[in-house]
Formats: sequence, structure tokens, C-alpha cells
Amino acid sequence: MSSGAELVVLLVMLVGLVGVLVPVLPGLLLVWGAGVAWAWVGGDPGHWAVAGVLTVLLVVGTVTKYVLPARSATGAGAPRQTLVVGAVGAVAGFFVVPVVGLVVGGVAGIYLAERARLRSDAAAWRSTRAVLLGIGLGVLVELVTGALMIAVWGAAAVAF
Repeated sequence: MSSGAELVVLLVMLVGLVGVLVPVLPGLLLVWGAGVAWAWVGGDPGHWAVAGVLTVLLVVGTVTKYVLPARSATGAGAPRQTLVVGAVGAVAGFFVVPVVGLVVGGVAGIYLAERARLRSDAAAWRSTRAVLLGIGLGVLVELVTGALMIAVWGAAAVAF
């Protein structure tokens, strides 16, 4: 692959890394897709081994992104139903106020579900904070995973 094509792969990967923070872009999927495209063009077993490592990292990062908020919520005593209401609030918020509404709607959904369940503002806020901490940790894990994927690809691109 030419250095110009590898630069395009790197740029797509960096856009994917931004996608971890901007909910409109598919994040890790873009990073992975660019790496797999690079492996496809390279075609040899070494390139495909890199694609395999990127796939493992994608799966681990994606699973962790969803498991951490759920564990954080249940650890704080919030039922899974709270997370469902938060997800519905996030989707509704996204359509009401694009991009930013995703976060605002999700937080509002979690808080309102916990407020209705616990009948206490303070307790609802504690649960909401716990879920937000889990989500933040999930985003951090996803960001580190994306950076790791880019580093693995970068090392391989230099080596090949």
C-alpha cells in the first residue's frame, strides 16, 4: 500500500477516534474498518493477523463500553429498567436537540426513572451519578481501545 493510501487509513482511524467522543460517528467501527481495509489491500497473512488483533480489540472495547454502565447502575441499586429509560431518553433527546440531546436526554431519563422509583431527589441523583461514572469509564475504555488499535496498526504499517 502506498504511503498516501496509508495516510488515508490513518485519517479515517483518527476520525473514528473522534467518533468515540461524538455520538454521531461510529467510533471504533471506523477505526476497525480502516484497519481491515488496509489488511484487505495488503492481503498477506501478516496483514490479516493485524486485522485479527484489531477485531479482538474492537470486541473487547465494545463489550466493555456497555458492561461498565450496567454494572455501575446495578451496583448503585438501579434496575436495568432505569438504563432502558435512559436509552429511550437519549434517543428522544437526540431528535429534539441533535447530538447534545443524546447526553441530556439520557441523563434526564435516568434521573427521572430513579426519581420515580426512589421518591427522593438525593437518592435519584446518587444513582444517576453512578451510571454517569460508568458511562464515562466506558467512553475512556473505548478511547484507549481506539488508540491501542491505531498503535497496533501503526506499528504494523511501519513494519510492513
